[in-house]
Parts: sequence; C-alpha cells; structure tokens
Amino acid sequence: QVQLVESGGGSVQSGGSLNLSCVVTGNPDNIYLMGWFRQAPEKEAEGLAAIDTDDTASYAESVKGRFTISRDNIKSTMYLQMNDLTPEDTAVYYCAADFQEYHTVVVVRTIPLFTYRGQGTQVTVSS
Repeated sequence: QVQLVESGGGSVQSGGSLNLSCVVTGNPDNIYLMGWFRQAPEKEAEGLAAIDTDDTASYAESVKGRFTISRDNIKSTMYLQMNDLTPEDTAVYYCAADFQEYHTVVVVRTIPLFTYRGQGTQVTVSS
C-alpha cells in the first residue's frame, strides 16, 4: 500500500518562501511520476509541478520561475521549494504519484487525477 505524507506547510507573509516535503512509503521503488497540486476554497484543484523518474520537471505557468520540484530517490522523498509567495498561493497542497508507464507525456493539469495522493498540507500567505 503506497502512502504519501506531506509536511512543511505553514503561514508566511507575501514574498516569503516555504519548502514542502512528501515522503513515499509502502512501495517506494522509484517507478512513479510524482507531482504537486493545490486546492483553494471554492476553486478547482490545480496541478502545479511534476517530476518523472528521469528527474525531468514540468510546471504550470502560474508557478514557473517561482516553484522548484525535486526528488531524492534514496530518501523516497519529493520536494517543492516555493519562493515569492503571494496570497493567491494560499491553498491546501497535495503531493501525488502515479505509475510512470501510464504517462508517455506529462500533462501537469492531470496531477489531481494521479492514482495516489497525500492528506494535504495547508499553506497560507498573508499580504
């Protein structure tokens, strides 16, 4: 049973930074395409960034240049470094994983549909 556990959320002021982590347990044999998505109140889930098993990253336009996704396969951990945060970034952030073989092309907006997801971590940015 694959489980994803996020950490690192919190409250920051506009312009601040946070680094989210996601630990994969249960079957962390590095076969997964992994990603982050977020959901704000009364808004649809938004795919943010994905990283494949070759460490190739893809980003949504809304976070490109501000967020950086990375993974440490030895630690079975994925990260999302978020810089220059604004109040519009306030949301619950989720990590997600899917089998790499299902995705010949990575489409960031599909991250909310991945097979596995964590419980989410709240990020609040104040002005």
